[in-house]
Amino acid sequence: MKRLALIAAIGAFRLAACSQAPDKIIFHEVSNPLTLAEWNVVSLDRGHLVTSGGSVAYDVSAPLFTDYAHKFRTVYTPDAAPILADGSLDFPVGTVISKTFYYPENADGVVRSEDSGGDAINLATHRVIETRLLVRRDSGWDPVSYVWNEGETEARLKRTGAVVPLTLSGMPFAYVVPNENQCAGCHASDMSTKALHPLGAIAPQFRDRSKMVVEGVMRPDAFTAQADYRDDELSLDVRARSYLATNCAHCHNPVGPADTSGLDLSLSAQSDLVLGRCKPPIAAGSGTGGHTFSIVPGDPDGSILSYRMASTDPGAMMPELGRSIAHDEGVALIREWIAAMDGDCS
Repeated sequence: MKRLALIAAIGAFRLAACSQAPDKIIFHEVSNPLTLAEWNVVSLDRGHLVTSGGSVAYDVSAPLFTDYAHKFRTVYTPDAAPILADGSLDFPVGTVISKTFYYPENADGVVRSEDSGGDAINLATHRVIETRLLVRRDSGWDPVSYVWNEGETEARLKRTGAVVPLTLSGMPFAYVVPNENQCAGCHASDMSTKALHPLGAIAPQFRDRSKMVVEGVMRPDAFTAQADYRDDELSLDVRARSYLATNCAHCHNPVGPADTSGLDLSLSAQSDLVLGRCKPPIAAGSGTGGHTFSIVPGDPDGSILSYRMASTDPGAMMPELGRSIAHDEGVALIREWIAAMDGDCS
């Protein structure tokens, strides 16, 4: 059945693009088309979902956790983007960034494993769930989400989000597609401007920056790459800080949506207090789990940070968007980091 669906999908994508310059992205300046195929960002080739229209596949050094989903990431830009002082790219109007969420699949359902990225998706062995776009228009960045049907033949526009029932490594699981407001809530990491911007398509996060330069995505840079928190050869502090920066700092930064917490988990944070060490909560409410400090050195069980990362209670869990289950490996990393800290909060 899946093979027949792939054949149908190939035909659907080709029909959607054949009359509109299939060798180029189809940029929609104002409206969002009903199907993903009408952008020509990705296409089907011999049972694989691949880049299309001049898009370039990329991987990131420190991936955001999203319920163990893997991500196929692409970027298209009409001109190489200059790099700003913070490492973000000044992408021009006409840029389209895509991220397709998918899982390895077997006869029992989808399989839990760490995000491996890659430059294509084999649809015979993987289940594709959704494709999110960030589109750079005259008015700024717009988020657009498309949800794939079960046969992987078409992805349709979903402004209000969706819930996709799955079986993840043998356990029932509801994958949640965010609505447009929730997308904006994460991508607007500066509440003074409330402007949306890319989080992963930035110079420090590109795993292969030389490829991005050669492909005309960005101009040459001298930024230090963000650490891969999965790399055991790196120091525990470097790995933990990178993990928190990727998964938490879009809200927990001095101008972010969680600025009232007083917690700054960005890589630029210097003070132990703003990183959470012996810091009492300001606005956590019941989310503290009865604990007194964000981080208690040497005591991950007594720390709010590790408690909220491990929680799946909507009133306590952090991040509060983008996940329904805990990232066991991420929680273990932060617990190890806290356990290795010297001192106390007396």
